[in-house]
Amino acid sequence: MSHSQTNGFHSNSHMDEEFEEIAIEVPWGHIAGKWWGARDVQPILAIHGWQDNAGSFDALAPLLIGPNVSILSIDLPGHGMSSHHPKGQPYYIYWDGLIHTRRIVKHFKWEKVSIMGHSLGGGIGFMYASIFPNEVDKLISLDLVCPPLGEAVNSFEQKVELFLKYESLHHSCNPQYEYDKMINITVHGYEDQLTRKSCKILMKRGMKPTRENTSIYRFCRDPVLKSVITMFSLEQVCAFAVQITCKVLNIKALDCIQATYYDTVLDKIRTNAQVDYHRVSGNHFVHLNNPERVSGIISKFLKS
Repeated sequence: MSHSQTNGFHSNSHMDEEFEEIAIEVPWGHIAGKWWGARDVQPILAIHGWQDNAGSFDALAPLLIGPNVSILSIDLPGHGMSSHHPKGQPYYIYWDGLIHTRRIVKHFKWEKVSIMGHSLGGGIGFMYASIFPNEVDKLISLDLVCPPLGEAVNSFEQKVELFLKYESLHHSCNPQYEYDKMINITVHGYEDQLTRKSCKILMKRGMKPTRENTSIYRFCRDPVLKSVITMFSLEQVCAFAVQITCKVLNIKALDCIQATYYDTVLDKIRTNAQVDYHRVSGNHFVHLNNPERVSGIISKFLKS
């Protein structure tokens, strides 16, 4: 596979040269990922946000890797190049992520792990650091402090119906577009929080050509992901928070609304953990749109 031209994305940047594609076997298929940096250095495990993919870290990873820093950014199941869940199996996205993280740690036989997560990935890292506190060295959370609190009960009916609708769809029923149209739809779908360049980066793994016409594309992600239900209470996330003992870096984007419970959960994490908290200009995807705004903070934290 050519890294410089993938799904219509053209680049001569170093972001296309310094990683290796990997695949980790799981009972229903594989988890795909990109290993940035030296293979003899245990990597930071980077976990992307909901409906994104490992490309979420394409702009940031080259600014972080070095003699002592490697990064493994994965595609969560149902995302990017990873296998979808079997038909009929819903996504319990945070609990699934916790189990998948454990699978990866056991696969590589790591005694400890450092986790960097954006949005959903930050919530998965939060849970893993709480449940396995003696096995996490550092936790970096980008624009999320914990899994979001539960949805209104009246939204469950819609999610159940969505699951039954999408699980029965054949891949040929998924929308298909030419490249530029696909990027336009992606920019709109992210409500202009992603630049057009960032959308092209994310879509290197987020879409693929149809079998019938290689100039026509469809999204890779499993449409069933749209039916995910979140069921955490503030009491639950606070109980998780006080179990975290590793060093924590939390970076909050100034242009993104901060949940009312954000500071409360941060204070709970501080019960037993050292927390380094920063606010940076930018939106929810500042790490992809403007990676230089967070890379220095992360590098300093990693060296601490």
